[in-house]
Amino acid sequence: MGIVQQRMRSVREQTGISQNRLSKAIGIPQSCLYRYEAGQTEIPVNVAIKYADFFDVSLDYLCGRSDNPRGGVFEQKADLSKAYPEMGKFIEMCFDPNSEMNARLKQTLLKLLLEGTGAR
Repeated sequence: MGIVQQRMRSVREQTGISQNRLSKAIGIPQSCLYRYEAGQTEIPVNVAIKYADFFDVSLDYLCGRSDNPRGGVFEQKADLSKAYPEMGKFIEMCFDPNSEMNARLKQTLLKLLLEGTGAR
């Protein structure tokens, strides 16, 4: 049984609600609910969302990405320069590669340019 199945079962059992009652509340057959929690069937995203909404926990928690039932705090960590390589090339042309301060200036400028595109 994977982390998703364990957490789905755990949040249900912690509230004392039966599979039968939960299946009626979220609109899926009890037999499907059993197979999802037992790891016999892949859990559809819409069912995971129904679980998360019903039990007021985050999908990050259900999926094992966070140990906090409310989920993790989002921090943008993606390297957006990979999505906009032309901006990186432009910035490289604007600065002297031998200057130590230019590395910080390049990072700041790239961040500002990416924010201007709406890519945060």
